[in-house]
Amino acid sequence: SAILSSHFLNEKLNIHGKLGCVLSILGSTVMVIHAPEEEEVTSLDEMERKLQDPAFVTFAVLLTVVALVLIVVVAPKRGQTNILIYILICSLIGAFSVSSVKGLGIAIKQLLQRQPAYRHPLVYILVGILVLSVSTQISYLNKALDVFNTSLVTPIYYVCFTTTVVTCSIILFKEWSSMELGDIIGTLSGFCSIIIGIFLLHAFKNTNITWSQLMSTVAKE
Repeated sequence: SAILSSHFLNEKLNIHGKLGCVLSILGSTVMVIHAPEEEEVTSLDEMERKLQDPAFVTFAVLLTVVALVLIVVVAPKRGQTNILIYILICSLIGAFSVSSVKGLGIAIKQLLQRQPAYRHPLVYILVGILVLSVSTQISYLNKALDVFNTSLVTPIYYVCFTTTVVTCSIILFKEWSSMELGDIIGTLSGFCSIIIGIFLLHAFKNTNITWSQLMSTVAKE
């Protein structure tokens, strides 16, 4: 996205932005390599029990409260000046859309196996949550893209969304309980790389430094 926006929209990334994108990609790759195997959920009843887990309910309530505060209080005041506000709203709501897709995927699988999944009330709850969360994400992502540089919005959104979804998945499916120490260290290292990448993208977005300028400075020294 950063490459395409640079080519078609003439939105340039400085060297910090490029390094931030590279670090985010590398960090994500490391996290995928060390990611735990997801606990298999084969029925809507199992999914319902996981969604009712106190840890996930607490996490979901916390996300909802923070998202509502951002939408109602913070976004009207600072949404036009701070790139993170709209992106955080999209990212927090994204945890619900991914969880809903997971549950609906199980429902579709049961339907293909000729099981009456459409009779389960969870299906309609998940559909409602998915429609609401996706429409909210699209709305605020478009607001962010209208105000801020596309080559900044997309990488930052990718990092924040991925972080939220991974956290949600860990809490919902208890994935960390089966991980070895090496995988935990690898996952945390990848996450730290992503955080450094997002910092470079955001903190130095207005610093106009090119690779040639940097190399010439190094050569002079």
